[in-house]
Amino acid sequence: MKTKQIKTLDAFIGTILIPVYETNAKSIVPIEYHGVTVSSKVFYGKKDTHYLVDKYDCTHIFIGLGKEIDYKSIKTIFRRIASKQKEVFGQTVALVFPDQFKADEVEAAVSGLILGTYDLGHYKKNEAHPFANENFELKYIAKGEIEEAINKGIKIANAQLETFNLVDLPPNKVNPKYLADWATQAGKKYGFDVTVFGKEKSTEIGLHSFLSVGKGSANEPQFIIMDYKPEKAKKHIGLVGKGITFDTGGLNIKTAGMVQMKCDMAGAAAVLGAMQLVSDLQLPYRVTAIVPACENSVDAHSFMPSDVIQSYAGHSIEIIDTDAEGRLILVDGLSYLIKNYQPETVIDLATLTGSVVGTLGYECAGLFTNNQELSQKLQQSGDAIGERLWQLPLWDAYKSDIDSEIADVKNYSGKPVAGAISAAKFLEYFTEDHKSWAHLDIAGVAFGDSEFAKTKHATAYGVHLITKFIENL
Repeated sequence: MKTKQIKTLDAFIGTILIPVYETNAKSIVPIEYHGVTVSSKVFYGKKDTHYLVDKYDCTHIFIGLGKEIDYKSIKTIFRRIASKQKEVFGQTVALVFPDQFKADEVEAAVSGLILGTYDLGHYKKNEAHPFANENFELKYIAKGEIEEAINKGIKIANAQLETFNLVDLPPNKVNPKYLADWATQAGKKYGFDVTVFGKEKSTEIGLHSFLSVGKGSANEPQFIIMDYKPEKAKKHIGLVGKGITFDTGGLNIKTAGMVQMKCDMAGAAAVLGAMQLVSDLQLPYRVTAIVPACENSVDAHSFMPSDVIQSYAGHSIEIIDTDAEGRLILVDGLSYLIKNYQPETVIDLATLTGSVVGTLGYECAGLFTNNQELSQKLQQSGDAIGERLWQLPLWDAYKSDIDSEIADVKNYSGKPVAGAISAAKFLEYFTEDHKSWAHLDIAGVAFGDSEFAKTKHATAYGVHLITKFIENL
């Protein structure tokens, strides 16, 4: 996408986007811009409404913002306009930013427009959105210089679009090798180092818990390490993302809902997207990220309930349920990251439990940490952009839920309650008492509804949240 600031629409021909704050529906004063008048009886700026007028060789789209706006609402409004009004957009669009818009609101609007180009029909012969054309130019009218905010909005959207694709593409396309190849190419493009361990190397260094999960799959597990190292980095952040590219449940096979299990690598996709965005924005922080990627499939080699397996940390694990597999790959990722890279702060993201969905629904992710300063910073970052978090307890009273009589720890409590908490306690056991670790259970927010399709699809939750958190350090 090309962008250009203009001062007037006098010679402009194309589509004009005119955001409007909500006015009194009973007002006799019409909304007017560029010689076009709209009666408040038909349009008064109500949130999520719009009104089209063709005049002066232009299509004017008046966009309702509502009375009170925030980052998420602006982004959603512009995303919907771009998606639903695809047929009226040509090669040239002008966006008239309200004088009241701040930099982050400009960023949200531009980001939303680009996200609205997303097409879930990857394997359909659909016509590409006009915005997706490399010759497309977004012209804009604004008070002051806002180019930096526009460019940032574009980069955020590009990273989130990549995350959409990673999660929404089918599992016969996105396997562990696909994620490793994506990371390698992104590293070359955006400037971060990538190392990938296959089965042989993972076995050699002792990633036994990770390897156990992938034993039933024909696709070789990939342990992906990414390292963004800017000069004079201020701090060092570590990320781990759960990369189960498809989850059958293993021998404890799922009885329902398996069709959506391609999304069980949404934590990995969020980490991959965050690595792209952090490096694209050239943030002055070192970020080391690990994505343990594998499939939880079924064959004669699959790991079994009641198995006792080893881990990179040296702790033995009793397998109670093979469908509690995500935590098994995460613990080797966490242990390897902490031991070999010593980041000051560690955050993992995973579609880990259905329990967190039962607790929090689909509006926010579960946050687990014993570091209240870290909790506050993560929640503030999420609130600013509409990717909310809610802290849940990590008390030692729950530790007994994962006690095992035969091994150091068991991978599943077997209880119908507090599943998200016991899963977090399991992860905590492998963090070696790290003073600044947080676990984000994103099972309820990684896959959701939108204007793109009738079925659920990727939300890219976590990409911007993690980047915002790092920016604010």
